Amino acid sequence: MLFHGLAAVKLIRHLFSTFPSCASIGEALLVTSGLVLYFGDFLACTIAKIFEKLIPVDLVSISYGIRRTETGIIVQGLLLGLLLFPMVFRFTLYIYESSLRKKDAQQRNCSVVAKSVLFLVSLLFFMVVAVPSWMQFVHDFNQHPFLWVLTFVFSEPLKRLSLCIYWVLLIVVSVSRFYNISRSSKVERILLRKYYHLMAVLMFLPALVLQPKFLDLAFGAALAVFLALEIIRIWRIHPLGEPLHQFMNAFTDHRDSEYLIVSHFSLLLGCALPIWMSSGFNDRALSPFAGILSLGIGDTMASMVGHKYGVLRWSKTGKKTVEGTAAGITSVMAVCFVLVPVLASMGYILSQGWWSLFVTVTATGMLEAYTAQLDNAFIPLVFYSLLCL
Repeated sequence: MLFHGLAAVKLIRHLFSTFPSCASIGEALLVTSGLVLYFGDFLACTIAKIFEKLIPVDLVSISYGIRRTETGIIVQGLLLGLLLFPMVFRFTLYIYESSLRKKDAQQRNCSVVAKSVLFLVSLLFFMVVAVPSWMQFVHDFNQHPFLWVLTFVFSEPLKRLSLCIYWVLLIVVSVSRFYNISRSSKVERILLRKYYHLMAVLMFLPALVLQPKFLDLAFGAALAVFLALEIIRIWRIHPLGEPLHQFMNAFTDHRDSEYLIVSHFSLLLGCALPIWMSSGFNDRALSPFAGILSLGIGDTMASMVGHKYGVLRWSKTGKKTVEGTAAGITSVMAVCFVLVPVLASMGYILSQGWWSLFVTVTATGMLEAYTAQLDNAFIPLVFYSLLCL
């Protein structure tokens, strides 16, 4: 507990100093607590495994954690590896530039091409060799994780490959269309961003109903891709760094800092966290849908209706309107009326009444209207918690 608190405080100070105006106190607490818990679990698993190897079993028995699925292990390894990689790359770049200076006193930094090649080689080694080795050592993974992923995908090739093709086509068409609109029209950024919320519904809702286990893995892969692209954008790695920076700036708002863009991370995590936290629970069938319903349906309809037709504001200083909140609550309830019979026909146990569901949706809608925090991060967690009561 003490180390957890100290690490969280240190990380919050680092977050505010490195990325100013990127997060409020509440958002910083949420992010740092999650990172500290995730890294703490990583360290505890590693230390327990090392002691298990060094100390005979008959002298002491060391155990930690719970039984994890292969998908959970792979997602944790991918995310932790990419979060640690910038420090590894900075150290590698420092050593390389130091060796250049020893050869040529006037050579201060490596060339753009050399930096890109060094980045790619370091990333491949770290993610293909170092991180899988940790998974195999700590969690006794019997095969290389990437081979396990291929085996998992091709165990049901028709369903899962078809779903991948559907995702790729939807992403390519939607992103190119929205980017062209952002450059050539006067559509406000808030509405452009809500189109991505609707795209998230089209991507994740069918997959969650038909292939929930595959969606767990897909969320981890998507978050890993986002992290890798953000690292490339921040380091300006040739040739993708600068074009990627220009593309992402088309969809930023006041919550994104000059250095770090967090909107796409919050949307993906807002949809993914309720699904990851619901693994193994079947008595609250709607809880995995908390992020998709609150962000993809409720928040989107509230913003669009409130922006176009909203007149009565909840407060004099805020922008949220009564009409938008009512539209968000109504749309979520309408989707639930369709979704609940579908889940019941698939064998899910539904123990939540309609009245309690209405109270939950209404409370979440009112929180979205009044909160000053990043709604993509907070609303799904609050909605998930209320659904689990």
